[in-house]
Amino acid sequence: MSSSFQSLLSDSQQRATQTAFVFPGQGSQKVGMLAELAEKYPSIRSTFQEASDTLGFDLWQIAQSGEHLDKHLDQTEFTQPALLTASIALWRVWLEQGGVVPKYMAGHSLGEYSALVAAEAMTLADAVKLVNRRGQLMQQAVPHGQGSMAAILGLSDEQVIELCEASSQVGAGQVEAANFNAKGQVVIAGDAEAVQVAMTHAKELSGKAIVLPVSVPSHCRLMKGASEQFSDALNAVELQLPKIAVINNVNAAVATDVDGLKQALINQLYQPVQWTKTLDAFEQNGIHYLVECGSGNVLSNLAKRLAFVEKVFPTDTVARFEDALQQIKAIEA
Repeated sequence: MSSSFQSLLSDSQQRATQTAFVFPGQGSQKVGMLAELAEKYPSIRSTFQEASDTLGFDLWQIAQSGEHLDKHLDQTEFTQPALLTASIALWRVWLEQGGVVPKYMAGHSLGEYSALVAAEAMTLADAVKLVNRRGQLMQQAVPHGQGSMAAILGLSDEQVIELCEASSQVGAGQVEAANFNAKGQVVIAGDAEAVQVAMTHAKELSGKAIVLPVSVPSHCRLMKGASEQFSDALNAVELQLPKIAVINNVNAAVATDVDGLKQALINQLYQPVQWTKTLDAFEQNGIHYLVECGSGNVLSNLAKRLAFVEKVFPTDTVARFEDALQQIKAIEA
């Protein structure tokens, strides 16, 4: 973490009382992400250079062209550091431009690491190495083609949990609710055959089921072995409590000690992402504005229909970023 970055955070204006930052996870990546922003804000490229120097390969080239040598943007072990670096690059520009420091932060799955770096719980160098290793372990945990994920739309959380339990009892393997993203939108994960059975059950209940284009069944018990190996990597990293409150994925709470912070990250690999409860926690704490700090607008779309959210701001283009910067300044003035 550069000293200039540290001073930017400490010198920023008083934290907003109505604003939270959210950081996207895997699935938000796209070839060419942040290219326009990088032309205007040099620290975008310098942040990617910092991450590339740490990892030993050109992360910016992977993000811009989709591949570099034998490394591809859609390979989990490269997707994760690319997305994390994109989020932190935007966060640094936000601070450099005098942006308001939010009251709360949260990240969806991988995005939780972005939130923790932004809140100075860990350094960017440690985080990109961690998520690179996280991606490797996740890919190794389940042979290619044996795991699957699907989005179930139009059913309640309880219905999805029940159909997963029923599907897991027919001998096709295990399937579980993996991401509680919004009311009526739950992602399931597990053995590929069991996911197919669950999708059939969902359609029988008048829900919709869409297979997701992923190679790793995240946030289910198939990742338990990966989480145990990942704990070794996590324990080698120096963590501290965030300077900005970060609501974690596994129980939608703010960790009160470093051990709790680590355990939440370990559990996150094989337990569901409680995103709906995370947004509920924002509401309970007086949040009315969300800034999505990273590539794409997936989290913005999940939040914009919520009654307590007055406005959501994606930041993945120059126009969107500058609109968010100025409007949040005006709101929190």
